[in-house]
Amino acid sequence: MVHLLGAENVSVSFATRTILDSVSLGLNEGDRIGMVGRNGDGKSTLMRLLSQRSTPDDGRVTKRGDVNVGYLDQQDVLNGDLPVGVAIVGEAAEHEWASNPRIREIMDGLVGDVDWHATVSSLSGGQRRRVALAKLLIEPHDVIMLDEPTNHLDVEGVAWLARHLKTRWRPNEGAFLVVTHDRWFLDEVCTRTWEVHDGVVDPFDGGYAAYVLARAERNRMAAVVEGKRQQLVKKELAWLRRGAPARTAKPKFRIEAANELIADVPEPRDTVALNKMATARLGKDVLDLEHVTYTPPPRPSDRPSEERARPGDRPSEERARPSDRPSEERARGDLNGGSGPLFDNITLRLAPGERLGLVGVNGAGKTTLLRLLNGEIEPTAGKVKRGKTVQTAMLTQEVRELDDVLDLRVVEVIQRERQVFNIGGREVSAGQLVEQLGFSKEKQWTPVRDLSGGERRRLQLLRLLVGEPNVLMLDEPTNDLDTDTLAAVEDVLDGWPGTLVVVSHDRYLLERVTDHQMALLGDGKLRGLPGGVDQYLELREAALAGKSSAVPSGGSDSAETAAGTVHSEADKRQAKKDLNRIERQLGKLGQQEVKLKEQMDAAGAKADIDFSGLAEMNRKLQEIAEEKEGLELEWLEVSEILE
Repeated sequence: MVHLLGAENVSVSFATRTILDSVSLGLNEGDRIGMVGRNGDGKSTLMRLLSQRSTPDDGRVTKRGDVNVGYLDQQDVLNGDLPVGVAIVGEAAEHEWASNPRIREIMDGLVGDVDWHATVSSLSGGQRRRVALAKLLIEPHDVIMLDEPTNHLDVEGVAWLARHLKTRWRPNEGAFLVVTHDRWFLDEVCTRTWEVHDGVVDPFDGGYAAYVLARAERNRMAAVVEGKRQQLVKKELAWLRRGAPARTAKPKFRIEAANELIADVPEPRDTVALNKMATARLGKDVLDLEHVTYTPPPRPSDRPSEERARPGDRPSEERARPSDRPSEERARGDLNGGSGPLFDNITLRLAPGERLGLVGVNGAGKTTLLRLLNGEIEPTAGKVKRGKTVQTAMLTQEVRELDDVLDLRVVEVIQRERQVFNIGGREVSAGQLVEQLGFSKEKQWTPVRDLSGGERRRLQLLRLLVGEPNVLMLDEPTNDLDTDTLAAVEDVLDGWPGTLVVVSHDRYLLERVTDHQMALLGDGKLRGLPGGVDQYLELREAALAGKSSAVPSGGSDSAETAAGTVHSEADKRQAKKDLNRIERQLGKLGQQEVKLKEQMDAAGAKADIDFSGLAEMNRKLQEIAEEKEGLELEWLEVSEILE
């Protein structure tokens, strides 16, 4: 493979801390590399060095002379005063870029719904991120370096970026290096992983899942080696105490070669126990949105489109901008248009212990829905019902809630709220909880003003949790968090006994900590997603292709059945009968399944195991599972008729 760029013995230190210590590595043609590590361990520093945006204290960075490197910073680097079109293509004439199919595909995928004349500063965080990505990707770079490209992108934007990076070059051409906390994205696009830690960089083959397995094996081997060393130390000390003659004998000891693999992996959380605890804390009523309509107030920037013209623009009929095409041809569609209702007669009922994930297009109202549930804003029509014992807490995207404690130290912030927190039925001190989410004993005494963005996000989440709310709402909680911290956050949320609502573009997190998902597609409706995030992406693709799709409501009284389909009363009566029949059959199958499992456990516990009998019971168990799956699909089809 042809070498593109690399680092030779580079070292970087900040004050008394060494970030990179004599690191040597390189990128070759065909490399698809994801970089992981804790916040502050040097991922962004290494990327800036390789892109030659900064210089090392020692060592050197080499680059082949003709290599063109593109770099996307974490921060917004675009001129906020420029119109979107100028920020992306500069003063280039329309035909210079619109005639290129690759550039048109990037424009459609990233900025199809963005106002071409709006200034960059007036855009949302997600829109600014997509504009910056579009500017980078339309250029013919040999190497692309992306620092947290998925921050502020919705699920659809992340999926589009993954598809683009996978098809941008042939397998043995180009290269990219990406730093991201989005584990699904890492698995989807990367063939190698670099772990930055303790001043060094360890390479692994494969994406995130392969890296986790390899790291676990590495840790296991390290534990075995350490065990051997400890045994040798003990043996040598014993010999020294017994005197020189004892050392003439040849040492004999046995060390276990490998740990036994865990056969039965438990569920990440005890759903039944958590629901019982949640019901005890919350009662039966939590939060209900009933036939809610919400129209946001007009923004000062809203003005007729003819007033937002770019100097030197040709007449509209001569232009071929993505936003000039009819809405059904655009990549995303114009959400709300700034005039209609953001939500139109939606109903949502949250139960005690419910764990709901929300996905949707940027601008569809995910954050606004959280603010309605949190009582920060009132609906235009309909009502919001709150249970008497409900105590909400919300993690916002900006984390401005820490502005009043900037002079306090990390552990002092938590201790001001509460000293002891209950996780999974056990009491944990504030200091232990702080350490569990990645704040070392030294870091616990760091002033809040000196924390990084990811550390502030962790601290605010802790601050909310120790307040012991019973309804927790998280708005893009994964922004600025590293993968290890995300795993720790997931562990904390697994044992948290309350109602949880999560807005996130990180599908790995959504599917890990929530039990079901719902979607806001920008048409004012709230839809259930029995098929999870994959179903959401299918709905978006169908919508962009101009197709209609029947979507179950998942609890929203106002959700629609198949577009244009009206079921008769006779159909609904028959559907009710079928639904009762299916539920009875599912109940019977469930009882049979439990009985079979008990029989298999009993047979397996006997001294003389009847393997043929076990095989027969296992075959029956598989048949029951297949029959249940068929009935569940039939249940979904019948329930659509009753919606």
